[in-house]
Amino acid sequence: MKQIFIRLTNIGLRGTTLASKFFLIFLLARYLEPSDLGLYGLLTVTISYALFFLGMDFYVYANREILKTEWGFRGRLLKSQAALWGLLYSVFLPLTLTLFVFELLPWRLLPWFLCLLVLEHLTQELNRLLVMLSRQLVASWILFLRAGAWCLAVIALMGVEVEYRSLETVLAAWIVGASSALVTGFVVVARSGMGGWSHSVDWQWIRKGIRIALPMLVATLALRAFYTVDKYWFEALVGLDVLGAYVLFIGMCNALLGFMDAGVFTFLYPSLIAANADDDASTFRKKFRQMVKQTTTLVLVFSLVAWVILDPLLRWLGRPLYLEYQYLFGWLLLANSLFVMSMVPHYGLFARGHDKPIIVSHLAGLIVFIITTALFAPVTPDLAVPVGLIAGFGFILVWKGLQFYRLTPPNWR
Repeated sequence: MKQIFIRLTNIGLRGTTLASKFFLIFLLARYLEPSDLGLYGLLTVTISYALFFLGMDFYVYANREILKTEWGFRGRLLKSQAALWGLLYSVFLPLTLTLFVFELLPWRLLPWFLCLLVLEHLTQELNRLLVMLSRQLVASWILFLRAGAWCLAVIALMGVEVEYRSLETVLAAWIVGASSALVTGFVVVARSGMGGWSHSVDWQWIRKGIRIALPMLVATLALRAFYTVDKYWFEALVGLDVLGAYVLFIGMCNALLGFMDAGVFTFLYPSLIAANADDDASTFRKKFRQMVKQTTTLVLVFSLVAWVILDPLLRWLGRPLYLEYQYLFGWLLLANSLFVMSMVPHYGLFARGHDKPIIVSHLAGLIVFIITTALFAPVTPDLAVPVGLIAGFGFILVWKGLQFYRLTPPNWR
């Protein structure tokens, strides 16, 4: 009974977090100027991308190693990981100033950016650590504080008080939420009783981890570049006001991936990994087919519902700009659907241990995106980025699909 309660609470917290972020975008589109919504979009994607440089995806290696280490020595590995973060902070935090020097972001956002970047990184790492330590309920609460609770607070404040309808209110609430998550996670880890904190930093362990984490980091950076470069490029081509419409529409489309992660991928891809480890072709084939069917069905249902509610939602927002650029939504929905569908062969390849095709597809797909966008920019500036996304994600879907078919024996597909 206790396990059922914990699982339901986990699902409830994660579902509430996802819904909170979804509704926050609509509220910001209603109460903020399109240019401020565009700035919010630039800030969030830049922070998300910079997180990879601060953490280097080292957790992929570190958490697995920590799990294999006795409880009394785990503190040394965490201390070593923190030492690596210190080095990465000293290198990359100063480099982020170039975003403001070259006026990609306005200087008034610099204090907010630096504070949120550090808070987001530390809370993200704490969340991953607690999941690895089988403290899923605490991890879900930290995720809720970091990404859900403050969204609900902003929704309430903006709904009742006109004076709080500003970008600064959103950023201040975000800092409060992330700080609460950080304190909660730190207390839980501090009280866990792990030993080894007094031991020296294991630099050899760090070097080994970097060699293992670096290849997948390159692939991740290439994939995440789609949703970072696109916004800066779109702003350069069309302007900050229209970027607000782009941020609104891409936020709606990204909800599809959030629903897929929560409802399909999180439940099925561990089964694929387990079936591969057990050399169980029948189970692998069954779970993979389930993933194909559920993903296809949810993509179609989501797309249909989105089309039905889009026009009434935009009219409720009361911003003519969003109605004027409503046509962008269809292009972005197609791009995002292709990306979501590409995750099916992605997880199939990942479960089978074929990392190289994944890395190649992300790098090549990014090149396709850049070339396509550059070719269309002089002809149709407003559609160049969406068409580039469609080309890039379409390439990734085809490449991963072909590689999965080529590398997977018939009885496994």
